[in-house]
Amino acid sequence: MTTNALWLDDIAVGDRFRTATYDLGADAIVDFATEWDPQPFHLGEDSAKDTFFGGLAASGWHTAAITMRLLVTTGLPLATGIIGASIELAWPSPTRPGDRLHVELEVTDVRPSRSDPRRGFITATYDTLNQHGEVRQHTTARLLAFSRP
Repeated sequence: MTTNALWLDDIAVGDRFRTATYDLGADAIVDFATEWDPQPFHLGEDSAKDTFFGGLAASGWHTAAITMRLLVTTGLPLATGIIGASIELAWPSPTRPGDRLHVELEVTDVRPSRSDPRRGFITATYDTLNQHGEVRQHTTARLLAFSRP
């Protein structure tokens, strides 16, 4: 737990957070895809050039994993961790080699639990963007958070 850790009581609708950046290279895209999503458009420039993407594109799950890492390490400093209750994901444009990604998050709802006053839910929308401001992933998540002990 860090000294700037936030509890449910500290979060308000309209709060915004921006993460540090993550530089994504072709080798990382291929390595992730080889292990988790071995489709031609993720496995190499040559195998990807005649696909829908017209070139190497990261798996959406790779983009989601990078997004999570950025949120955990430099984004939303929840005192007891980022615990997902539900999530909606969209990938409006493919993540490419050379993308420098960051996440911009806004809190859209904060609700104490009706059954347990020690916790509640935060709804947040966030975009994973590259260095040109292109949205690579759009997310709406409902997160479990705890009240200050």
